Formats: sequence, C-alpha cells, structure tokens
Amino acid sequence: MSSRGDELLAELCRERYATLTATAVMLTGSRHAAEDLLHDALVAVFSRPRRLANINAADAYVRRAMYTRFIDGTRSGKSRNRVATAYQAGQPTDYTQTHTDWASLEALLAGLAPRVRACIVLRFLEDMSVAETAHALALSEGAVKRYCADGLALLNRELGTQDVPDADPTVPVQRREVER
Repeated sequence: MSSRGDELLAELCRERYATLTATAVMLTGSRHAAEDLLHDALVAVFSRPRRLANINAADAYVRRAMYTRFIDGTRSGKSRNRVATAYQAGQPTDYTQTHTDWASLEALLAGLAPRVRACIVLRFLEDMSVAETAHALALSEGAVKRYCADGLALLNRELGTQDVPDADPTVPVQRREVER
C-alpha cells in the first residue's frame, strides 16, 4: 500500500470506524460479525492501489464493499445460521447489552432476507434516499422500494405498528404513445 493509502486508511479508521461498525452491526446482528465484515471490507479496499481522492470516497468504497460482502456472505446461509444460533443461545454482544431496543431491532432484522435487510438498514438507519440506496447496492430504485416495503411490512407486523416512513411510495408511470 502507498503512503497515501496508509494515511487515508488511518484517517478513515480514526474518524469513521465507529459509524462503519454501527452500520455493520445492523447488517450482521452482532458486534463480532460486524467487526469481521468491516475488516474484510477494509482489507479488500486498501490491499490494492486505488485512486481514492479523500476520506469521503474511501468511506463510500468501504461501505459498498461491506454491503456486497454481507449479501454475498449470506447466500451460503452460514452467516445467517451463526447469527440465529447466537440469538437463540441468548449471547449478548457489547452493543446489545446497553441498548435493549436495538437488541430487539437486531433480532427482527436478522430474520429478513439479506437484500431486504440491507435496503432497510441503508434507507432508514443510514438515512439514504431511494436513489442512493439503489446506487450503493447496484439495484434499481423500484427494487429498493419493493425490498423496503416488504421489510417494513414484516417489521410492522412483528412490532404491532403501522409506520410508513415514505409519504409517497408510488412510482410515477409515464404513458408512451405506440406508433402503428
């Protein structure tokens, strides 16, 4: 790694490690798995020379690496089984010991499909727009809206709520004239 890459990595870890870890915890459901996910993403991003202009670019690249690794890692089911087993065994993490409301949210999020969970975390916990979430996960905006609607429906059902964060979740449809 170049000295610029070393400096950027040190700055990123110093200034954004806590927020990156929090995002990873919401994705994985445990502090331990979150740190593994974040470290894997950091290694992937900073092990090869990249043209990252500043800390914001590095942060975005690491987040994207985390999202894709999380989704790819859950395809085999090993990660999901590990999280479910930890929750069933009642193993608390440092994060959930002090935040009981977060613990119940983490448990509910653990039951969502990986893409649904990633969309919910990015949209409502990271406060990204539909377009930003779609870009971060390489999905269409319609897919993000669908995954969010499905995830929110499940969360509302489990929590006994009826929250609808987006005021207008409809997609505008434009009529096109067909030439004959």
